[in-house]
Amino acid sequence: MPGSLEGRYIRLEIISGKNIKVPSLRIPAGIHVSVNLDSSRRWKSTIGVLSSDESITWRDSVTLYMFIQTFRRNSRTDLVFVDHQMRSPTLSVEIRASFELDCMLGNGEVVGKLDKSWDELLDHGNEPFDISFPSVHSSLTLKATVLHDCDYQDSALPDSIVECQIAQDTDAGHERFATYVTSETVSHLNDAAKHFQLVLDQCPVGHPHRAAALTNLAWARLEGYIQNDFQDIDSITSLFREALALRPQGHPDHPLSIYNLLKALIWRYSKENFAVVYIQECAQLSCKLLPLCPEGTYLGSIAAGANGVDYVIRSCNNLPIDASDEGIHLRRVVLELCPLGSAHRPKALDNLAQAVEARFDQRGTIEDLAESIQHKREAVSLCPEGHSERDTYLNNLAYALRSRFDHQGNSDDLNEAISLYEEALRLCPVGHKYRNTSLDNLGAALWTRFNQRGDVNDIIRSITLQREALTLRPPGNPYRVNTLNILAVALQARYEKLDISRRPFDSAKSRWRLYLHCTRVDISAMGGCSKPICLVTECKHNSADLSLAVENFRLASRHPTQGFPGRIKEAIDWTRNAEVYQHDSTLEAYQTCLELFDNHVMTRSTIISRREAATAFRNAQSLPVDAASCAIRRDDLRRAIELVEQGRGQQWSLASRLRPPLEDLKLASPELAHRLSEINERLSDAQGSAGSTDRAAADRAAIYYRRLQEQWGAVVAEIRNLKGFSRFLLPLSYEDLQAAARHGPVIILVASQYSCSAIVVPTSGKPHHVQFPRVNLTHLEKLKSDFAREIRLASFMRPEETRKELQVLLRTIWDEIMLPIVIVLQRDLRVTSGSRIWLCPTATFTSIPLHAAHPFRTKTDGRRELCLEDVYICSYTPTLSALIRSRQTMKKRVTSVIRRNRTKFTGELELVRKLVPATANSTTLSGDDATRAGALDALQHNTWVHLACHGKQDREQPYYSCFAMKDKPLTKDIPHAEFAFLSACHTAVGDEETPDEVIHLAAGLQFSGFKSVIGTLWVVNDAVAKHVVEAFYKKIVKGLEDSDMMDCTKAAWALNRATNAVKTKVPLEQRMVFIHIGWGKKYNPSALPQPQ
Repeated sequence: MPGSLEGRYIRLEIISGKNIKVPSLRIPAGIHVSVNLDSSRRWKSTIGVLSSDESITWRDSVTLYMFIQTFRRNSRTDLVFVDHQMRSPTLSVEIRASFELDCMLGNGEVVGKLDKSWDELLDHGNEPFDISFPSVHSSLTLKATVLHDCDYQDSALPDSIVECQIAQDTDAGHERFATYVTSETVSHLNDAAKHFQLVLDQCPVGHPHRAAALTNLAWARLEGYIQNDFQDIDSITSLFREALALRPQGHPDHPLSIYNLLKALIWRYSKENFAVVYIQECAQLSCKLLPLCPEGTYLGSIAAGANGVDYVIRSCNNLPIDASDEGIHLRRVVLELCPLGSAHRPKALDNLAQAVEARFDQRGTIEDLAESIQHKREAVSLCPEGHSERDTYLNNLAYALRSRFDHQGNSDDLNEAISLYEEALRLCPVGHKYRNTSLDNLGAALWTRFNQRGDVNDIIRSITLQREALTLRPPGNPYRVNTLNILAVALQARYEKLDISRRPFDSAKSRWRLYLHCTRVDISAMGGCSKPICLVTECKHNSADLSLAVENFRLASRHPTQGFPGRIKEAIDWTRNAEVYQHDSTLEAYQTCLELFDNHVMTRSTIISRREAATAFRNAQSLPVDAASCAIRRDDLRRAIELVEQGRGQQWSLASRLRPPLEDLKLASPELAHRLSEINERLSDAQGSAGSTDRAAADRAAIYYRRLQEQWGAVVAEIRNLKGFSRFLLPLSYEDLQAAARHGPVIILVASQYSCSAIVVPTSGKPHHVQFPRVNLTHLEKLKSDFAREIRLASFMRPEETRKELQVLLRTIWDEIMLPIVIVLQRDLRVTSGSRIWLCPTATFTSIPLHAAHPFRTKTDGRRELCLEDVYICSYTPTLSALIRSRQTMKKRVTSVIRRNRTKFTGELELVRKLVPATANSTTLSGDDATRAGALDALQHNTWVHLACHGKQDREQPYYSCFAMKDKPLTKDIPHAEFAFLSACHTAVGDEETPDEVIHLAAGLQFSGFKSVIGTLWVVNDAVAKHVVEAFYKKIVKGLEDSDMMDCTKAAWALNRATNAVKTKVPLEQRMVFIHIGWGKKYNPSALPQPQ
């Protein structure tokens, strides 16, 4: 045999793999193939991502150099010598799972291992071939090709094997962990944990492999927790959390790190009594994870599978309905996890709908109910005929529509609800477990429609359905009381409609008594309050029934599990029925109503939503004045004042809590004063004027707002524990409110459906009642309408024409309202002519120009009878509290004069500029400078303002009322100042829907800090208004020396004198349009004519 040396280069291509299963059952980041030539050289393929079908594609290759054995025979000895030999007769091929994509720690977990000879690899020519790993049933598709010298220059070559200690320990840990999973021998798990702990100890903070080391140790411990061999789940989740923190958004291993933490929390939730907090976090993590898992990947399929996100969805869908903002946010997250086509989507939609509807029941936000209906409609659309839960979703949608009908009165909602209830009942035949619910729902809806339309067929069918439902709800059934309720009122309604016999009515009465007994005994166990309507036709003859009814009203309005809207409705019904029957609890009912309203409004995080809360209840706008009237009729004038003050101006009162005077508190506890001030600022920033259209964002904002509220309440509670601060920010008592009358009496005019009268709050002593014998609410409403008509007609008249009809109306005000008040002021309180008085009108009185009351008569001797402005200097105040706040320390700087650059305002502004003394350092903003930003900047540095621009009063959304600037409207967010003259239209006109909220531009400026404001009640004629403006400023600066400052406390007196001075130049309706609001000093009685 001749001697020779031969060698070949072989390209080994790793094409794909199938049925790749990881022995430890961990989810791999990827799979790679390792080819070991011998103990010193190894090649690793790229890490490929495993597909959902457990297959993978690499198409990676390596070039291997193979030595061929050659032999030489010695002819003399006949022996054969081997000159060269291959390094190894076989190759070791391994499939390994990597748990890192970015920076791999160790070589990964062995999935399968197989030894192959060179000949076996080269036996397939240049065609792909499969090799199988029998022990794990995995397979690889390979291709081996012999290369020529020129073909291998750029090919990858094997690397030398140099293993560091942490890699060796990691591989050992993977091997022991996989062995534990297959053998369930705890010692193997302990060994794995020890190896992984050794690795972590060698990977301090900042080490590139720390995240991998944390994850490996956490998985070993989690497996022990699952098998009850390890208990410290807190340390496990902490390890996963730290690893996730080291792999932020964008890191290749971020998705897998989310899944790892998710898996740990799922196990914790299932093993620790299903604590909601863990599944809530699981839902949040799932929402982050799914978009990061490409479709078709193994991680994506496992994450979304039965033990991953699918489990999270099912668990969340089975949670009780939670109406909190946090609970609703969770429902939104779950719905996001259920795209169209998901079997869980109908349930997720229905759960979110019920949660927001429950929040509507608690807070009364109509957007919540609209959203609930929207989701329930989609849920019904996803459950066609034949779907097992269609009847449930039909009933739920109908219930929401009926709730909206109850709230808004749209009959289309009620008719649709009945149609849906009809379909649901058809899907619940006799024997169906939910037939009783469908019968009850449809019967109640038909009874409601009967009350609306009076169709006898509706009430007859309602009774039939309720009777069948009652048979399916025997004694002991928790819903039997509801059926008794509806059946009783239905029988009563049929009796009143048809009057066919006494028997149905007696049946109704007996069922009422049974119903009332059930609600009285079981109300705490019912999870809510049932409506205690029990004042049936003969109730007034039965004091026991009446007392039982009142007690049920009391329980219902205070029930802790019922939302504010439901409790408020019960309290309103209590007040109305207590008034009808003159019950002793009437005042208590009113007080309960006002407290519930206050708490309800406080839950709203936006200004607009607070107004919505205040207007959501039918016939509730009159509660403050009705409460005051009730107290007046019981001769409790102090209580009347307290109630009307508490109930009126809730919006301003709520906002004023964020601006309390803290001087005294700073002396008592600087730390609490600082904390409260800080929270007030954050609350003020958190509340907006309009809600976000993004419901999820709105929920997050509401959550933040309510958490701040809780902090605010806790701090205020601490403050009230301080000596002398027990009533801090609580409704003011009469003694506190009387401070408003320090410089002159305040007259509160109460316009209630039960009585119309006035209460005079004197400077000291007890309040005085002024009756209006010939005035009721109907008269006042007509007077208001007549004034609106005559003011409108007067705008078409020539200035010199006499406003006869307007004079008749002002004479009525004088004779019927203001003269009785003046008599009490002069006769009983000895209030001299020329003194200051303040009018605090309520309800319809706010739309009547009380300050302009005038007899328009002459005496027998030819002299004119004096009018109100001849006798007293009259101002208005929206509330007593507002007047008290306006009397804080005055500032010393004066003014900015602001207008838009319009020709008709030029003369007025020039006139004001000339009249204001030079010491005022006035600033005029006109033309392009008269912008919102310019105005606000000027108001930061000045304390007087004259606004010669148009004011817009938004009747539907009064919080959008504003002053028109050059660019953007100027709203009421204005810094503290002293005086404002609003020479603009409609600046002192209130809100039609909430007349007692005194929401108008002038009152808003007073709340913002202005001590004294002059505003207008209706459209101002710019041509004649400047006569009043000129006369006013001449009076206000009269007698000033060069160094003197203008005094805003003279504003009311100056306006009084100005309107009197221009009688011959300005028509009546343009003189009486101006009113003064806010503070002013007492004046010398000689300043005005003495009464004749």
